[in-house]
Amino acid sequence: MTAPTAARTGPADWFLPTGRIPRRVWWVHYVLVLALLGLVANHIDATWFPDSYPRLERGEGFDLLWPFPDSGGPVTAIAALVLLVPNVAAMVTRLHDRDHSAWWLLWNLLPGIGWLVLLVTVGFLRGHPYPNRYGPPPA
Repeated sequence: MTAPTAARTGPADWFLPTGRIPRRVWWVHYVLVLALLGLVANHIDATWFPDSYPRLERGEGFDLLWPFPDSGGPVTAIAALVLLVPNVAAMVTRLHDRDHSAWWLLWNLLPGIGWLVLLVTVGFLRGHPYPNRYGPPPA
């Protein structure tokens, strides 16, 4: 009989999670952290690189479907590229908790409704309480 292996924890496990993660971990450890890091990067760009912001023209008023930021700079761009991998990996592990494959990320290709389907599926629906093809339920 072999002893059970301890769960891995560390920066590499945050950057590239595997298996399944529960909703709470996704919201607190990924969405909140990524949002805070994005705000910090944007603040650094506004402070250190005020003239580097790309200005994208859009019509007057507020448009909820406009996906591009009005401002950004080199630090924001680098942070977005670095945080893309953990963001996608965390969404995939949440989809695995719901017993869905990573192909569900293709919902993002549908304008307007695709991101809403993924947000509800990944962020608000409970994972399966039994083992599935992606592993046992998260603790």
